[in-house]
Amino acid sequence: MHIGEEIHVIGDWFILHFTENNGMAFGLQFAGDWGKLFLSLFRVAAIVVIAIYLFRVIKKGEKKGFIFSISLILAGAIGNMIDSAFYGMIFSESYNNIAQLFPQGGGYASFLHGRVVDMFYFPILKGNYPDWLPFLGGDRFIFFRPVFNVADSAITVGVFILIFFQKHLFPNKFIEENKI
Repeated sequence: MHIGEEIHVIGDWFILHFTENNGMAFGLQFAGDWGKLFLSLFRVAAIVVIAIYLFRVIKKGEKKGFIFSISLILAGAIGNMIDSAFYGMIFSESYNNIAQLFPQGGGYASFLHGRVVDMFYFPILKGNYPDWLPFLGGDRFIFFRPVFNVADSAITVGVFILIFFQKHLFPNKFIEENKI
């Protein structure tokens, strides 16, 4: 696929939309190559910290739901890191053409400087803002515009489980100390 190409899986509700994300969530990024390197190194450090924490809570025998949530977050972080670290090394540039696997002369980016592939798009609700609405009146809107991947989903589900079930999942010592 080339950038922006779409495959409609379930009508206009579930679309595979090929895009590459240069930075963080919602396409946010730091400036230039140094910013990308900083982001990649930050991701590696976060993965190490989360892995150590996960190992400790497993050894303590914390609740399975808590361990599962942290595992989802770790798996998603590792998935996005692998994509960012290696995707640019093994694929050619995909703007205005179809990316080639293992192109002659190497990929479009060096180690830790690649982009993350996002593909799931669920434009659940489409319409126009009412004309009477200041600044946005008459403009088109799409509810749930983000394009994301499996790793992003794992992180999001892990965080939502922690938020929605926090009283049942957080380690007992944490609850007692913070009087939750």
